[in-house]
Amino acid sequence: MEFLSYLARRSISMIATLIAISVLIFLLTRVMPGDPARLALGTKATQDMVEDLRQRMHLDEPLYKQYYYWISGLLHGDLGRSLYSYRNVTQDVKEFFPATIELVLFATLILVTVGLLFGILAAGYKDTWIDGAIRFIAYAGVSIPYFLWAIFLLLIFGYFLEVMPTGGRLSAGVQQPPTFTGMITIDALVSGNLPALLDGLRHLILPAISLSTGGLATAARVTRTSMSDNVKKDYIQVARSFNIPRNMIMYKYLLKPSLIPTVALLGMQLGVLVANAFLVELIFNWPGFSRYGIGTMLNKDLNGITAVVLIVGGIYIIMNFIVDLIVAYLDPRIRLREA
Repeated sequence: MEFLSYLARRSISMIATLIAISVLIFLLTRVMPGDPARLALGTKATQDMVEDLRQRMHLDEPLYKQYYYWISGLLHGDLGRSLYSYRNVTQDVKEFFPATIELVLFATLILVTVGLLFGILAAGYKDTWIDGAIRFIAYAGVSIPYFLWAIFLLLIFGYFLEVMPTGGRLSAGVQQPPTFTGMITIDALVSGNLPALLDGLRHLILPAISLSTGGLATAARVTRTSMSDNVKKDYIQVARSFNIPRNMIMYKYLLKPSLIPTVALLGMQLGVLVANAFLVELIFNWPGFSRYGIGTMLNKDLNGITAVVLIVGGIYIIMNFIVDLIVAYLDPRIRLREA
């Protein structure tokens, strides 16, 4: 019952935040300097042509009416027409978003598995050479920006050693799998196209590692710190006094409470990865949603910018909601405290 009450409160809070962020994003894009209609048509367009486009985009009406038209279209799945691609923004999202989600999910998989493994190993072998090596790797991952990792990996493995592809999602000559989700690895797996699956994974490795370095290092440090703190608590000392095996103490009694801050961090990292994918997609020529977002911003495409920022912000909010539920499940004191 307490969990259902907690779920209801968090759901209401999430919906209110989504509405607030939609209003904020809409207003910010409308107060940007410059005339989007003029930018879309170019300097050679006549004033009559510019005014006609402004009317069709409702730019000549008050902001509250513009928001009404925009939110009505959004609720019906219509994000408006892009002045950058000259297509419906919804169509652009369907085309570019799966590529970014595929990259982000693969980066998240690396982040979670390697980050947790490093954190657990560092805590289990605290103050040994293993701990020292992992801490050095973690400091390097945090201090070096992700786009520099992308450049390093591209130069070393793509151009110097020539063992990995340098851009795109598939090599020339590899048959494109039928589109089910827009994610090449998933589509290739579903259709049984093994060459496309393997080639798609090869193209994912370098950008995914580049994108995951910062979050991986942070996850390792947070996990190590949390486990090192919890190992000093009374319930762990009691378990040791009963001669419970060390591995059982580590993975049964110590790991679960120690994962609470790590879970909160990892949940928010999904939104961070989507936002950080902008430069990584440019470096690796990855045809994703983040790269599309840069084009909309450079061309002052109001509908495109609004869609990009809204989707990224929505991912942050939804992931925060999911993290709250997971943490509340792991630690009942949180939902009871807010009851």
